[in-house]
Amino acid sequence: MQELKGSFVALVTPMKSNGEIDFPALKELVEWHIESGTHGLVSVGTTGESATLNFNDHVKVLEKTISYIDNKIVAIAGTGANSTDEAIELNKAAISIGYEFALSVTPYYNKPNQLGLEAHYKKIADSSVIKNILYNVPSRTACDLEPETVNKLIHHENIVGIKEAVDDPKRYKTLIKMAKNSSEPFYVLSGDDPTYF
Repeated sequence: MQELKGSFVALVTPMKSNGEIDFPALKELVEWHIESGTHGLVSVGTTGESATLNFNDHVKVLEKTISYIDNKIVAIAGTGANSTDEAIELNKAAISIGYEFALSVTPYYNKPNQLGLEAHYKKIADSSVIKNILYNVPSRTACDLEPETVNKLIHHENIVGIKEAVDDPKRYKTLIKMAKNSSEPFYVLSGDDPTYF
């Protein structure tokens, strides 16, 4: 498994004025990040229009992005969805394209409880061998994946990290402690600029 260390960027998905995806601009953006020393890229995360692209366009952007990356840096597929089944299908597409990692945001707007979140992520992780990174950004999703729930998921072989975007240093300490106690590598990634350091 590749290491998840360094600076990772959530890519935008460039669009033309007519709403079509601008693949030449996407290629240029990926190449710029590689040349600039970015360690990894997330394709079609929330910054990359995951909530607005249809399934086919989502997969096309994933395909193009990983081909542009060409194994030069870490590639992460944004596969989060409100629908557990859609997230599973996106994971399957991502692994067939060649992604090792998938980033899955908590379901937004629906406000699932902690048992619902645990079931959502467990079903996703059980459904394919792609390495899943949980993504908690309650300020945008109105849904908070609590550390206690993360601790129940941390030992699943297909869940390898969390991108945490809560401005709470104590929470990061808790997650890092849980990661250190895990028998397998579990990465705690900062998704909130003020808590990066």
